[in-house]
Amino acid sequence: MAKNKIRYICEECGYESSKWLGKCPNCENWNTFKEENELSFSKSNNKTKNISAVKLDEIETMSNYRYTTTLKEFDRVLGGGLVKGEVVLLTGSPGIGKSTLLLQSSKEYCKYGKILYLSGEESVNQIKFRANRLHVNENNLYLLNETEIESILEFIKKEKPNVVIIDSIQTIYSNTIDSIPGTITQIRECTLKIVEIAKKMEISFFIVGHVTKDGKVAGPKLLEHMVDAVLNFEGEEGNYYRILRGIKNRFGSTNEIGIFNMEEDGISEIKNPSEFFLSERDEKNIGSIVVPILEGSKIFLLEVQSLLINSEFGIPRRIVQGFDKNRVQILSAVIEKKLSLNLANKDIFINIPGGISIKDTSADLAVVMSIFSAFKDIEISQKIAAIGELGLRGEIRKVAFIEKRLIELYKLGFKGVYVPESNRKDLENKNINLKIIYLKNLNDLLERMR
Repeated sequence: MAKNKIRYICEECGYESSKWLGKCPNCENWNTFKEENELSFSKSNNKTKNISAVKLDEIETMSNYRYTTTLKEFDRVLGGGLVKGEVVLLTGSPGIGKSTLLLQSSKEYCKYGKILYLSGEESVNQIKFRANRLHVNENNLYLLNETEIESILEFIKKEKPNVVIIDSIQTIYSNTIDSIPGTITQIRECTLKIVEIAKKMEISFFIVGHVTKDGKVAGPKLLEHMVDAVLNFEGEEGNYYRILRGIKNRFGSTNEIGIFNMEEDGISEIKNPSEFFLSERDEKNIGSIVVPILEGSKIFLLEVQSLLINSEFGIPRRIVQGFDKNRVQILSAVIEKKLSLNLANKDIFINIPGGISIKDTSADLAVVMSIFSAFKDIEISQKIAAIGELGLRGEIRKVAFIEKRLIELYKLGFKGVYVPESNRKDLENKNINLKIIYLKNLNDLLERMR
């Protein structure tokens, strides 16, 4: 017997409560509870399923278990390609290019069999118009405009496509749940059914998800745990390039990023992003130095820029873009203590051009040198880079994958690099044509900068 049951669900984490709460006891966010009217059924007549397990050594390994495209950056972020039976959640701001990327990649996947592009937001004629602009005209690409998940799954079971693209999950609903599309319950239940059929039939799914104003995936956090991979498509407003960032990946490395151009006839990959980010530097720069950053399995060369001006207010400002603001506060304190620089009356502005946020602590030394250069008006050659993590005692600590970082510097024509003394053993007997300057602490740096 069916009956209506009202409950309240946290939009952030999916926590359920029988009454409305101002603050979620699970994730501690305020005003996140939304009312859901759920249709529940008695489970007294449910029968137990007959299930069986399979021995690990009896499972045959697939030789070609990934679908690849000519967009190598896209495949790399996925971990080497799209795995058969994988469910990928693609998120991003409205208009960032999610649908363009997936429609363009569907052309590549057509060489493996049937591809179903399902949209609850556009008619098939509108999708066809966009496909013409992207030069997508494949015989194996099927378009469908439907929003009921039960009808969609029946169609998938009948046609058995290799890859299904759902744009977007917020428009899909189940007729067994008494709530409107886009609610937490609908998103969760529809995704659960998609994951189930993906694993049973080894059909790969791309699910497009909307994001909230603060950049989080709309719906409960549980949605990210249900899928195999979460990719976020980012881009600064007014810029023509886009960043595809891997947040979660069960079949590859996390924190991978790919850089793409947004062009009139679609998306193209930037094969040398380091050269792209460093294209507008002068031969000598004040307050600017390059650092090689490790993102997933790839090295990116990024510029650290600093600007110091006298503070007009009692409390100096620390304006930071692309770097951790709290980290800048710590580094500023270490600089004042160890390098005897008076930063108490200076406004500090730190910028990482290109829209990439640096989370790698190996950029500490570059930030310190950038601030010191801006304070003392010392020019730094564009062919010099810096790598090193800074401790509170002023020591420059060892960083990982140092050889890989130096090789990338050499490829782009750099002549010298500052590295931690503790990395000397890792670089002994290595044929790297760079002038390597080893530093133990900030006192060694001070002597060099003078």
